[in-house]
Amino acid sequence: MALQPSFQRALVIAGQYDAPHTLEVFLDYVCPFSAKIALAIDNVLKPHFAPNGKYAGKVKVIFRNQVQPWHASSTLVHEAGLAVARIAPEDFWKFSLVLFAKQGEYFDIPTSTLTPTQIREKLTNLVGETIGEDKAAPFKDLVTLKSTPNGGVAVTDDLKYTIKFSRQNGIHVSPTVLWDGLIANEISSSWGEREWNEFLEKKVAA
Repeated sequence: MALQPSFQRALVIAGQYDAPHTLEVFLDYVCPFSAKIALAIDNVLKPHFAPNGKYAGKVKVIFRNQVQPWHASSTLVHEAGLAVARIAPEDFWKFSLVLFAKQGEYFDIPTSTLTPTQIREKLTNLVGETIGEDKAAPFKDLVTLKSTPNGGVAVTDDLKYTIKFSRQNGIHVSPTVLWDGLIANEISSSWGEREWNEFLEKKVAA
């Protein structure tokens, strides 16, 4: 599917943007099953789609932010991912992997006594630790409420884009994976190297 140009450097997390096949992964940073697929992408798929990989130039992976509002912090952690996509698109996937690894800190109960401002401050510290202290200030600026009383933050429009995209395409939960625009229900978060290799052998022309 199409990807807004401003997101192309950040959200194409594996392969080349002009690759003919597209794997789209709709993931929520506070979903344990999304975290499992993220690890598989990093450990199994990225090497296959990298230069000199088995499927180099044939498949790309697009990260789709899937906000799940029944988790109170979901909006805030996805704001964080989109802010990193703006200030350091080359570090988006690195930050995302760290956020998945630390997702337990942003689950419902651990964040239940924190205000949104406190959660954003915690995420600002994570950005500094993960991609550099020099990125913390511009990140904080993007996730600070400073508009009208109900105007959101600087990346609210980016967040709206990702949510509208999911809604119009009938994506309700994470993880959901699309292959060339169609939901691939057979793909599971429990898949390892064997399952992914079998899937790609069937789907990708030589």
